[in-house]
Amino acid sequence: MASVAIFFMTVLIWGSTWIAIKYQSGPVAPEVSVAYRFLGAALVLFLWCGLRQLRLRFCLRDHLFLALQGLCLFCLNYIPLYWASKWLTSGLVAVAFSTVVIFSLLLSRLVHRNPIEPRVGLGACCGVGGLGLIFWPELNGLVLSDLTLIAIGLALLGAFMGSSGTLVGSRNSKAGIPVVQASAFGMLYGGLATAAYVTLSPLEWTWDPAPSYSASLAYLIYFGSVIGFWGFLTVVARMGPERASYIPVLFPVVALAISTLVEGYVWSFEAAIGLALVLSGNFMVLMKSGGSGQKSSSAKDKVDPAPAVTDSAKAEASPSRLSA
Repeated sequence: MASVAIFFMTVLIWGSTWIAIKYQSGPVAPEVSVAYRFLGAALVLFLWCGLRQLRLRFCLRDHLFLALQGLCLFCLNYIPLYWASKWLTSGLVAVAFSTVVIFSLLLSRLVHRNPIEPRVGLGACCGVGGLGLIFWPELNGLVLSDLTLIAIGLALLGAFMGSSGTLVGSRNSKAGIPVVQASAFGMLYGGLATAAYVTLSPLEWTWDPAPSYSASLAYLIYFGSVIGFWGFLTVVARMGPERASYIPVLFPVVALAISTLVEGYVWSFEAAIGLALVLSGNFMVLMKSGGSGQKSSSAKDKVDPAPAVTDSAKAEASPSRLSA
């Protein structure tokens, strides 16, 4: 699949997971649901790797980085966001999480000494500003308090951990670890870390017998996790962590469109202008992804991350085969 096609597929999938996550709320603690989700997704991916006889042996150093990737992407960014959702509206959490773009740009500059392209930086700012307009009614009604400030800090922490995970994922791709195996081990380590937290905390392992819980969990495992993170990490490998981190800026717009159809969301003038800004920013960020900018980046690093995605082409050629 073309890189841009995978990018928008991931946006659509992750944009739809907000509805599924809504059906996860209930008697089961969010941390328990996160553990169920990523341990289940890891099991699916390892079964796939076994059926396709994909390489699963990596050195200790690679496993340490896979564990770090899993801790950042599949544990420490989700738990703070679930906590923040207890005290903030979903729109404000989405706005706070969209700062993952800014964190990724800054971390990439700090860690890899990568220059920030003016077009990419401007596009990211347009995206964040557009989301601010979309969710302006919630932002305008915000009353600062101790709990609110703590929740904002938790949401920003989740965004920071997510951007850190994309950088680690970029390292793993350049080290020759294919996307499917990186996702499998990352979700396993992240799920185990979350499970350890649940076991050691006062939380209880429970299950919601409602069909909506099981159905939404299955969707989050297969689409939101297995296919969604395959797409996200593939974008990281092919287009870089800065452009991949723009996905969390765009997918709340998809969630908002679904909310319009399912929940009767009413668009305002500010929301329409905000959507235009988000789409404009997305265009600016992606404009050089298939051109000279990508080639020069590959030449500079002397590593073409695409082979890490295509080494197991038969197994990783398309998301539909992953979901088989």
